[in-house]
Amino acid sequence: MARVLLVERDERLQKLIKKLLLENGYEVRVTGNGVDALEILDTQAIDLVLLAKDIVDLKRESLCWEIRSNYPEVSIILFVNQEDFEEVRRLFRAGADDFIVLPLDMEELLVRIRSRLTKPRSTETYLQVSELKMDLKKLKVSRNGKLLNLTPREFKLLKFLMRNKGRVLTREIILDRVWSYDESVNSRAIDVYVGYLRRKVDSGYKKKLIRTVRGFGYMIKD
Repeated sequence: MARVLLVERDERLQKLIKKLLLENGYEVRVTGNGVDALEILDTQAIDLVLLAKDIVDLKRESLCWEIRSNYPEVSIILFVNQEDFEEVRRLFRAGADDFIVLPLDMEELLVRIRSRLTKPRSTETYLQVSELKMDLKKLKVSRNGKLLNLTPREFKLLKFLMRNKGRVLTREIILDRVWSYDESVNSRAIDVYVGYLRRKVDSGYKKKLIRTVRGFGYMIKD
């Protein structure tokens, strides 16, 4: 049985997430305190840490560094706001593995937990399609050396496209893998986000990397 440590100071969210995890077969430890989180990790076998936005006594970056330095086998999933991508970059450099954008979607949370617990921590450091490069450790994307300013959702969508370079991805596949079948998201939203990406990735370049495959979906290719 996998053991999850939830670091969250909001008591309502603590109870809600703990109940969800227990109902899905996980053992759960809860604290809102960074020092307590490190003590739990030091004394109990923890497989994954859920790191909320607000914790007591330690910065999230410091806590990530401590966890990654002393417990390298433990996965870390962050809760982040849509606009906090600079903080996400810092926390990934400090050792975080994944993030979920607030407001929290419980089904997506379960999907991400299962995903982290069923695969080893990735040693992949970057992706590249033509002159488009994605640094997975620093969470930076550039084309011809020019940094692109992406939101967390745009980053996830582009990462999924780049990992499947040359493969046609239907809207249903994208919805499943990037939005985890969020019922509030439909294929129109996917089209909108692909449009956002095109403006940032392809605008001003003669060579377009993101392609529409009429009647099927999207792909990215050299």
